[in-house]
Amino acid sequence: MSKKYNISVIPGDGIGPEVTSAAIKVLETAASKREIEIYTKELLAGGAAIDKYGIPLPQETIYGCKDSDAVLLGAVGGPKWDNVEPDKRPEKALLGLRSGLDLYANIRPVVLHEGLEAASPLKNPGKVDLVIIRELTGGIYFGKTGFYQSGDKLSDGTVKGKIGFDTESYSEGEINRILKIGFGFAMKRRKKLTLVDKANVLVTSRMWRTLATQMSFDYPEVELDFLYVDNASMQLINRPSSFDVIVTSNLFGDILSDEAGQIVGSIGMLPSASVGVIGKPGMFEPIHGSAPDIAGQNKANPLGTILSCAMMMRTVLGEEEVADDIENAVKKTLAQGYRTGDITFVGDNNNTKLVGTVEMTQAVIDNL
Repeated sequence: MSKKYNISVIPGDGIGPEVTSAAIKVLETAASKREIEIYTKELLAGGAAIDKYGIPLPQETIYGCKDSDAVLLGAVGGPKWDNVEPDKRPEKALLGLRSGLDLYANIRPVVLHEGLEAASPLKNPGKVDLVIIRELTGGIYFGKTGFYQSGDKLSDGTVKGKIGFDTESYSEGEINRILKIGFGFAMKRRKKLTLVDKANVLVTSRMWRTLATQMSFDYPEVELDFLYVDNASMQLINRPSSFDVIVTSNLFGDILSDEAGQIVGSIGMLPSASVGVIGKPGMFEPIHGSAPDIAGQNKANPLGTILSCAMMMRTVLGEEEVADDIENAVKKTLAQGYRTGDITFVGDNNNTKLVGTVEMTQAVIDNL
């Protein structure tokens, strides 16, 4: 073997351990065929870490991730931890990992795979192939929050009482570095960039628009347009095939990427990459949640996590051939009719083979 990579694996909660285990099997097989060795170490975060350490993100997990070439994450959270203190909820691990690893850009490709058109809730979705690039370490998720009491009254005489607040703020630097990634992706794709904001209401959004317009002069080949987030959510349903690259803020990206996932039939199909400073490990994960209702039942779709491994090999490790091998194996597996429950649909042809997590994984391995 000529190359070696160290991958930190955070299985997380719910179906996380199942899909990460499946993806690593595929990754190891694909890498070995290209004479590449994959070494993994398992780390805790989310509910699993709360159960063992009382906190969602132990420092040893951050240190372990920093000491690796890339990080694979399953999913975190579940009703078991719904009553945990807000600052110790499983989801806090995600924010901590992103900030701790300086992961400021989330890249979510949204592709409607051939053969899954009928799985989309849209009648005529067309050829859906877009990328959503979401700012990941700024905005309202990282702004000042809190509560205070007010004795003031509303117009009808009701006392305000407790007031909660969340603050949205962005710097020029935070916006420019994510816009640069967006324009870079557009140049490699169909040269169309859509900025999604709420510039008719938010000061931060007007700042996004100004900076995007200024940067567009450095990329004259890229067509730049703007959509308010409410209109964008409608247009994703109305004309999803017209989008190429979408760049947006943390909050809006969180919402729109899940909507886009449903458009292509199942969020279980979608990978994602969280990246930041060149040379530092990126984090790769499917966009779905922990799905505790099907955990441990061999029902989870592993393809989003498997495709996240392909993104890992391409995006931060530069192993294009391994990435292509994995993606082609997934396409071939789907073409052969293999389906987990989330991507089966009425009217599917007789070629359909309803399988579980284990069987789907083995089918992809067989097609490598």
